[in-house]
Amino acid sequence: MGSGIRATVSFDAPAGCALAAFSERADAPITHVSTSVAVEGAESVTEFLAATDAIPDGVEAERVFSYGTQHAYRITHDAGAHCPCERLGAFGCPVHRYVAEAGDVTLDFHAADFATLQDAMADLRERFSVDVQRLLQPPLEGDPEERVFVNPGRLTDRQREVLETAYDRGYFERPRRANATELAADLGIAQSTFTEHLVAAQSKLLEDVFGE
Repeated sequence: MGSGIRATVSFDAPAGCALAAFSERADAPITHVSTSVAVEGAESVTEFLAATDAIPDGVEAERVFSYGTQHAYRITHDAGAHCPCERLGAFGCPVHRYVAEAGDVTLDFHAADFATLQDAMADLRERFSVDVQRLLQPPLEGDPEERVFVNPGRLTDRQREVLETAYDRGYFERPRRANATELAADLGIAQSTFTEHLVAAQSKLLEDVFGE
């Protein structure tokens, strides 16, 4: 059994997310979140802390307690809601950290394996503007300090396209199934440009592995 993958993803003003709306309208970041995800059509409940004592207009929330300048709120979600946490719950991906600020959301979640991660991300991309910030896969053996953060969000669109094409076409296999000249032609760019983008992409990812 694999060790799973932890992903950090960010969403630009995700539709259907009450916490994103709360953070934007109240101008208050939300960092302490506890969510009970709906199962089989039941409602789900989210509780969180925010440094505001007023519930913003247009957000259905209940203030349940106060801790000095921090106030605890509760939001009940209808069954069938399609916020990011609900969608991740549908794939069995628990959320470990949730931050909402100025209407945008950042989540840390855990996927059992790469196939689950791919399916969950495909679903999220169909519904939201989402970007992968980093991926963490603990080693099967060795010290936890050997865990590596890889941030594909550092790549430009062209670097990502070149790297994915090279990988999919077997450029990194031995023997190679495609060479740089063939891949550059497929992408409609010069071989030197292909090599430049490929080296830049590899360098950025290797910096995450070995440090700058």
